[in-house]
Amino acid sequence: MLCKLYKKISGKRGISPVISSVIMTGAIIAILSVAVVFSNNLLWSRVAEGEFNSSRQFMQTVGLQIDDVAWTTGRKETISYASQYGFVVFEPSVLTYNVTVNGTSTLYDTGILMFNMPTSHYSISDNYWERIFPDPDESLTLTGTSAPVARVFAIERTPMPDGKYIRVVAVPSIRVLNSSISTSVNSTCYIRMYLPVLIAAESPRLSQSITFSGESVEAYTINSVDSVSVSVEFPKADLDFDPDFFKFPEETQNILIPSGFTNYVFELYLSEVSVGFGLS
Repeated sequence: MLCKLYKKISGKRGISPVISSVIMTGAIIAILSVAVVFSNNLLWSRVAEGEFNSSRQFMQTVGLQIDDVAWTTGRKETISYASQYGFVVFEPSVLTYNVTVNGTSTLYDTGILMFNMPTSHYSISDNYWERIFPDPDESLTLTGTSAPVARVFAIERTPMPDGKYIRVVAVPSIRVLNSSISTSVNSTCYIRMYLPVLIAAESPRLSQSITFSGESVEAYTINSVDSVSVSVEFPKADLDFDPDFFKFPEETQNILIPSGFTNYVFELYLSEVSVGFGLS
């Protein structure tokens, strides 16, 4: 009887190492599975983060490219990008610039460009906003010979009607230059403004690229100027493209007119630039 009991006990002890091995193997597989999923998620989140950081530089290049194309009718430039998750979109007629000279106002509508990265792949925080270019940025217009004609900023604001994205935005802006001509008889001060207006073109999206085309350049001249101001309006504020989205330093600016000249001339150079996607 004792012999039979001993054999049963011995048999059970012989099975224990096998069960332990199965349990350990299952546990190791589960741990490895979790590690693989975690590593995979971390890898792709790093890819998305890298794409977002690259888009910051890319959209700054886009802003500079607008300036290169805008002032030569017929000029065309294509910029390519590569992204796993992000994509560039054009939103038409998002801003209206109001230029007032001697009390008479004229309105100019323009669209904006956005590199959109879904927040499901990369996110910083809701209501995140960062100026990228130019810096500093202290007034509604941009002043000087080296000033750009576009602002670039990053924003995460969710949800918006078009989806949940962290965005890098390129916004056309007005550049102001002052120059003068003096003779023995009189002196003239020229107040020049440059504004590119972005409009939509063909978008077959055959590749990840943006093509800018200079469609036209028009010049408007007004003599005997005594006051100039610029303001901005937001016709698509109901779609959340409102003042809090753009965060301009100011929404109205009176342009300083230098004193000491016998005549003042205002010149506005308005360029129409078409924006196409994936044309080549």
